[in-house]
Amino acid sequence: MAAPQTRQLSSLDKVEMSTHVNDTEKNQVQEPADNEFDYSQRGQWLRAAVLGANDGLVSVASLMMGVGSVKEDVKAMIVAGFAGLVAGACSMAIGEFVSVYTQRDVEIAQMKREKQKRESENVDGNDKAGDQKEQLPNPGLAAAASALAFSVGAVLPLLAAAFIRDHKVRMAVVVAVATMALMVFGALGSLLGGTPVVKSSARVLVGGLMAMAITFGLTKLIGSGGMQS
Repeated sequence: MAAPQTRQLSSLDKVEMSTHVNDTEKNQVQEPADNEFDYSQRGQWLRAAVLGANDGLVSVASLMMGVGSVKEDVKAMIVAGFAGLVAGACSMAIGEFVSVYTQRDVEIAQMKREKQKRESENVDGNDKAGDQKEQLPNPGLAAAASALAFSVGAVLPLLAAAFIRDHKVRMAVVVAVATMALMVFGALGSLLGGTPVVKSSARVLVGGLMAMAITFGLTKLIGSGGMQS
């Protein structure tokens, strides 16, 4: 009678062990799914894209509002806005190129110091050095991305005002388009960055409207007397 009991206990033990192994494998499979995405990986390019688009939109819209406050001619607004687009895109590209190139030089200098330290300690770090070189920032790519983002934001108020003859309607349309675009840019940045949508959109919207209002008011105050046709 003892032998059958021993075999029965062994079978139960096998079932329990098999169940435990299956549960462990399920947990291992489900574990990566529970990990949240690291939004900080998007931080660098997201910052440049959102900043460039917002810069282009606010700069050109404010410039057009300022010119429109003292000049009702649609051509003057469009020429001023286009000049702002070209100048701003070039400025963003050059600034980003210089900034990223400086960062690249700093990282390369640090890599050289680490390499010298490893060589003095007779430590093989070729694999690590290769990975670091692949992760170095690209100044040209950063410059192109900043210029493109600025241009995308800047072209919106230009297109909004290009085909409207009535001055007051044109000014209202520029403000309306800028308002909607600022809300979209703020929401897009918050969704990609994993931050609250309403708070981000409100912050971007208020800042952009303040810039346009200040530009409009100061330009009208200073230049209305001498530029009215």
